[in-house]
Amino acid sequence: MNIAEIEAAAARLSGRARRTPFLSSPFLDEIAGRPVHVKTECLQHTGSFKFRGAWSAISTLPEGTRGVIAFSSGNHAQGVAMAARLRRLPAVIVMPADAPALKRANTEALGAEVIAYDRANEDRDAIGEALATERGLTLIRPFDDPLVIAGQGTCGLEIAEQAAEAEISSATVLTCCGGGGLTSGIALALEARAPTLRVRPVEPEGFDDVARSLSAGRILSNKAMSGSICDAIITPSPGRLTFPIMHRLCGPGLTVSDEDCLRAMYLAFLRLKIVLEPGGAAALAAALFHGDSLDDGPVICTASGGNVDPGVFQSALERYGKT
Repeated sequence: MNIAEIEAAAARLSGRARRTPFLSSPFLDEIAGRPVHVKTECLQHTGSFKFRGAWSAISTLPEGTRGVIAFSSGNHAQGVAMAARLRRLPAVIVMPADAPALKRANTEALGAEVIAYDRANEDRDAIGEALATERGLTLIRPFDDPLVIAGQGTCGLEIAEQAAEAEISSATVLTCCGGGGLTSGIALALEARAPTLRVRPVEPEGFDDVARSLSAGRILSNKAMSGSICDAIITPSPGRLTFPIMHRLCGPGLTVSDEDCLRAMYLAFLRLKIVLEPGGAAALAAALFHGDSLDDGPVICTASGGNVDPGVFQSALERYGKT
């Protein structure tokens, strides 16, 4: 993986992906005790950064491809479904049975076939690979694929440009992190375009496989695959491709609680007028409530997704709107 692959992905995404806004608020700066800038990938097509990687990969498929398959709790699913629709290809998505209803509905509305599985007792990789073989479909992995990583890295190119426009010379870049596709892609882009911006991944408490792996210097797994509202960033372990990149380029990982994420969702809506899902608010939660674990200076956060069920979002607004 290198910057040339990310630049090639940017060319494929030109005219397809949005250059998402780079927002800030003095109210959030006051809470964090430092300047906070938010890269709003919740405003990307399908409501998350995942469209970048999906189109980067699917746009390269040759004519005659029979279709694509992916496994996802919902954001990668929607990105793949939309990219496949643009290529006029069938899409099959292997999705946890407990995935948010909105994500499943959106995926199906984009024309994909959804096959549910039990994330606590079934192996999504095995299911996806078996279906790919059976139906002759091309598997689009959610993070451990060079073309997907390159697509996510285009977000890093934009962060480098927007940080320069905001006259930010150095900063900590906090990424909402599952398997590491976004984190590793951004880290690679910033290494080449803004090396004074240092990436640190953020995960839910109890699902910190990336943080533990970075500390140990080897890939470690989570014991559980459910138990957090941050469904979008719960993965078994870092990827075999993403981990070496993160180990080389990223600082230590951070963890946030579900309550931190809900509160960050409320504040993002109140102060930035954006809607985040719990997993998409993890990086902002770390910036706002875990500043003692950060170096001095500005923070840039990826607001990685906004596909939240209305009931969850309403609960966050009602709970923290009273405090």
